[in-house]
Amino acid sequence: MERKNAWLKYDEEGRKTVFEFSERYRRFLSRCKTERECVSQVIEDAKAAGYEDLNEVVAQGKTLKPGDKVYCAIMGKSIALFHLGERPLEEGMNIVGAHIDSPRLDLKQNPLYEDGNLAMFETHYYGGVKKYQWVALPLALHGVVAKTDGTTVSVVLGEDPGDPVIGISDLLPHLGRTQMAKNAEKVVEGEDLNILVGSIPLEDEEKEPVKKRILEILKEKYQISEEDFQSAELEAVPAGEARDYGLDRSMLIAYGHDDRVCAYPSYQALLSLEAPRKTCVCLLVDKEEIGSVGATGMQSRFFENAVAEVINCAEEYSELKVRRALQNSCMLSSDVSAAFDPNYPDVMEKNNSAYFGKGLTFNKYTGSRGKSGSNDANAEYIARIRRVLDDADVSYQTAELGKVDQGGGGTIAYILANYGMEVIDSGVAVQNMHAPYEVVSKVDIYEAYRGYETFLREI
Repeated sequence: MERKNAWLKYDEEGRKTVFEFSERYRRFLSRCKTERECVSQVIEDAKAAGYEDLNEVVAQGKTLKPGDKVYCAIMGKSIALFHLGERPLEEGMNIVGAHIDSPRLDLKQNPLYEDGNLAMFETHYYGGVKKYQWVALPLALHGVVAKTDGTTVSVVLGEDPGDPVIGISDLLPHLGRTQMAKNAEKVVEGEDLNILVGSIPLEDEEKEPVKKRILEILKEKYQISEEDFQSAELEAVPAGEARDYGLDRSMLIAYGHDDRVCAYPSYQALLSLEAPRKTCVCLLVDKEEIGSVGATGMQSRFFENAVAEVINCAEEYSELKVRRALQNSCMLSSDVSAAFDPNYPDVMEKNNSAYFGKGLTFNKYTGSRGKSGSNDANAEYIARIRRVLDDADVSYQTAELGKVDQGGGGTIAYILANYGMEVIDSGVAVQNMHAPYEVVSKVDIYEAYRGYETFLREI
């Protein structure tokens, strides 16, 4: 049962391929730090690969046939891509699905204020974070501002080398005795995650001159006013590019690996397919980190509606065909798993942990403690996946998310399983999960890509 390190099966040329794929992912991750940016990039890549907008296909009354490729996005935050296969849709689809949202700090709707001659942004953290990790590091601002005239302004500030960055202050250790005595959850409170954005006062202003100077800058650079914050989605994220990690450059450190490290190989695997037997789908969704809720989360009917539209364009429509298409499908819920960390071995059970370099990780179940909230995959389904991956020499491993009573986590798997389809979690092992900077193995990213492509083509 000892899994061979995946690096060892590659010669010099093979390792070059691994590094080249990881470099493309590194550039993707550096550009795409919000769900909107991810969807925009995926659409650009999909169009280059011959995908059409499903909404345009519907509007033009086109008929879809085997080999056709379409995508359907909602609110710019979630997207489903379909490559139609030779078999009828009601026989089921092969689906890889990941989420593209990540823990971050969202600006409040009325974020800007002045205190102590400093201009500050108030935030509300998004997802499960250790709040103390987000202080004393450079942050960038990404997002959109929707204005009442119908225009939308895109904001990316802090990524260009010439840009300023922003950040949250921490208490100096000389005055931190009381702070250091607190429980780690309380060392930094949510309401204290306020971002310092300026200190120069606007001349000839007596009331809040520093705040007004910041508003003047925002007006000059982005043509936005203070009122426009009410209809904005602005996210504070760690500034800077993803970087090679380790003296051997075998890893990547970056913001947002969870879960874009699975989203990228998922959609790249779909784009690489030629003439699939079954219709193949890549599903990239928002809001997993807060329960998959809302119109762009997996619990919405967005995907179900998209399947119905595809069937309606491909053959004679019936509601029963939609139900059959969903129930007869097979899915990989592409989500990360916790990588074994030698610094914290007490929370892991070594025989059932994911390790860097051992390839794609399968979690038969997630949830917490007594498997609460998990999708527990069928043994027969796992056996089918094992067979096709073994035949393709894809490196993979199985794991649980820590010791039985230590904690746990959730994915979108159980939501798709509600349709009666076969689903299992599979993804890349991550250290520092949900921290501002997470770490993954490059060879695991490449094995995930190979595993997803094999799954789509062979299951």
